[in-house]
Amino acid sequence: MGYGLRTLDLCDLPPRVTPDPGESGLGVILRDRGRIVGFKLIDEKAFAAGEGIEPARLIDREVREAVTIRRLRDEMGAPAASAPSITVAICSKDRWDWVDRLLTSLGPLRMEGEFDVVVIDNASSDDRMREVCGKRDWVRYFHEPLVGLNFARNRAIREARGEVVAFLDDDVIVDSDWLKGLRRAWAENPDAGCVTGLVLPMALETEAQILFEAGGGFRRGFRPIRYGAERYGDQLYPCGAGRFGAGANMSLRRDLVRRLGGFDEALDTGRPLPGGGDLDIFYRVLRAGATLVYEPQAAVYHEHRRDMAVLRRQYYTWGVGFMAFVAKSMASDPAMRGRFRSTIRWWFRYQARRLKARARGREPIPAPMILGEIWGGVVGLCGEYGRSKRRIARIRAAAGQGREYGAAA
Repeated sequence: MGYGLRTLDLCDLPPRVTPDPGESGLGVILRDRGRIVGFKLIDEKAFAAGEGIEPARLIDREVREAVTIRRLRDEMGAPAASAPSITVAICSKDRWDWVDRLLTSLGPLRMEGEFDVVVIDNASSDDRMREVCGKRDWVRYFHEPLVGLNFARNRAIREARGEVVAFLDDDVIVDSDWLKGLRRAWAENPDAGCVTGLVLPMALETEAQILFEAGGGFRRGFRPIRYGAERYGDQLYPCGAGRFGAGANMSLRRDLVRRLGGFDEALDTGRPLPGGGDLDIFYRVLRAGATLVYEPQAAVYHEHRRDMAVLRRQYYTWGVGFMAFVAKSMASDPAMRGRFRSTIRWWFRYQARRLKARARGREPIPAPMILGEIWGGVVGLCGEYGRSKRRIARIRAAAGQGREYGAAA
């Protein structure tokens, strides 16, 4: 049985929280006067007596700190600077129904002010993506024939009209405060090169979805964070770029990305290297001297993998993508090689600790998934980035010859 999703506001809490019939647990989104301040996953053990739980038990230190910061920001009022213009970019291949769902969630936000929307169709197999976009006169549609997420992201950078390009994966929908949170973050941080946001689950209906969220999901906390070029006392910074957010909900200053040469098209290519592109751009933004900001009020809801086999594959690809990014960065940024070597050692020790914790019943992620991520890391370190660069060169060469890569000459 799946988990239900509930939204509770701290200003109007019910006496008890109880799952509905057929729900074995709950995912609870906590808000304070409408703003997101926490998320709690409650398993069936908490409801064993069948009487539910008191909502006050969900208000821990993390929630209290988020509430304090949120209310202080409201008292300070709107930032003096205005937010830059925004282009929302959605890159997708063949998932026209998910793009339609995402565009539907964006529609009401247009009443808060105009923003540019581009959909980059990454060589879909039919015209349904174009048709979905054509139903909305505020969406600009572009076909990108070179298949690979970073090809599509770079096309979005070229087509964007806004000073900031906000990338949303096709498997998310936006929270009603997403645009407000995004604009406030950019206005409060004029030195930012990148702003990432909170990612919460859209549904917790399957074992895989619940397991992924129990392992932490894509959440990075409920307090805004500013990251600079260095962090005092952190000898691995900024090499562990996964801490900064997720590519499913990230926005970047367009001109900065152009100066950096765009997204690395040898990362996030789909199989066999479907990752690393967001980590790489986060790292390069910071190394360029810009600030990176995490803003939890710019929240989206993500369609987690529903199937256990697909989730196992995802853990493997995380390992591949992370270590491919590490190998690439060690080659391209010699000054940071020492930190990356330390990061590699830390990463493998961290995975070993997770396996030990799993054996003791203290880690929710099954050992095969952890081992899959470790194996992916080994593959990523052992030349996957170089192999990917050669694949991309062949794709570009085939496109230059006017034929699809892989087609018979």
